[in-house]
Amino acid sequence: MSRVLNLRKILLFFGDVFLLYFSLFLTVFFGFLDEFDSVIFLDHLLPFSILYSFWLIIFYISGLYDLNIIRTKINLYQRLSLGLFTGFIAGVIFFYLVPFSDLTPKTNLALNVIIFGILFWAWRKLFYFLFSAHLLNKVAILGEKLKVQEISQEISRRPYLGYKLTSIIDRDEENIESKIQELGIDTLIIAEDLKSNPKVLKSLYRCLSARINFMDFSKAYELICQKIPVNSININWFLENLKEGDKGLYDKLKKMIDLILSVLILIITSPLFPLIALSIKLEDRGPVFYKQERIGKDRKPFLLFKFRSMKIDAEKENAIWAEIEDPRVTKTGKFLRKTHLDELPQMINIIKGDISLVGPRPERPEFVQQLEKQIPHYHLRHLIKPGFSGWAQIKFRYGRSVMDSLEKFQYDLYYLKKRSIILDLGILLKTFQLFFKSDSI
Repeated sequence: MSRVLNLRKILLFFGDVFLLYFSLFLTVFFGFLDEFDSVIFLDHLLPFSILYSFWLIIFYISGLYDLNIIRTKINLYQRLSLGLFTGFIAGVIFFYLVPFSDLTPKTNLALNVIIFGILFWAWRKLFYFLFSAHLLNKVAILGEKLKVQEISQEISRRPYLGYKLTSIIDRDEENIESKIQELGIDTLIIAEDLKSNPKVLKSLYRCLSARINFMDFSKAYELICQKIPVNSININWFLENLKEGDKGLYDKLKKMIDLILSVLILIITSPLFPLIALSIKLEDRGPVFYKQERIGKDRKPFLLFKFRSMKIDAEKENAIWAEIEDPRVTKTGKFLRKTHLDELPQMINIIKGDISLVGPRPERPEFVQQLEKQIPHYHLRHLIKPGFSGWAQIKFRYGRSVMDSLEKFQYDLYYLKKRSIILDLGILLKTFQLFFKSDSI
């Protein structure tokens, strides 16, 4: 199933690459008409290829490769409009402010954006048509309805993944083998421990000749929801999947990337620091920076730095979960939180080695003690450095309760298992989306 999903994303990406160059051909053809020839097209090829590489990054940041937006017209149109507008601005900067090419394609650049936008929209519609109405893999789940409710809803909500939930089969079903064959099931997700049920095991064994794919519940949940079902895994899962001994080279590369990027971000954003400091001081003459104890790798405490966004002494009392409209936040703080500028001093924490650019968000000691009592295996998120951003941050909202923390921990476990330089870079690019949301990182 994961291979199929990856192939679909690759197909979507290379379809866009093809359409970019096809739109360039049409742009040059219609732009020059009688004067068009291969030399003119080749003159446009290299500079537009460089521009297109930036466009593809912009499209990724805009969420245009999130398969879940393909069927949601409003989200698709909004993100497509944002991506194309940003791409057009990037083209203007590239051709008119960067001394690279003699081309100054005023009309052709706009024409290219319009042609590609139309082709892009048509390609997404075709992609969704193929994988939501055709080429569907029929899926059934073996297990209790209450236990499999979430994953069944996720499958139903995501037809673009190419899977159709056909049935939920109870393990006490009289003739499971006949039911599977009658429904024409391609994949059976097993949400039950069948070791103590030899009758069901034998029925499933007889289905092998029908070329049925069998999938463990936790594996299917991970692939479809991109998180780990913490209440459905045991100690064996952690022993099999958390291979910390193999991460030595990755950790060294990540540390180097953290240092380089955090220094660059500090240099680029440093002109904003005096303005932010002045705004904070003018409002209530309180301290500019806010230091708060958090729990890091191996449960070691450290002080996390932020620009102060709350009133002076707002947290003298016991720690409480943040609220959507928090009365403790200052006027300047509301702006800083909305734009996420209050987070910039955390680059200092990265340089110090307290946190990484990517990882589970560090929590306060009071919350950690509470969550470790209420969420199974929660302490394992401290196997790695916490992060400025993370998989849970780009997949879920800001945590405001124990239930939110449980949901985010399931995403943290997915990252703990899957983390790599490629995934980290993808998360960093996606983090730019958060700057257009009101929740704090």
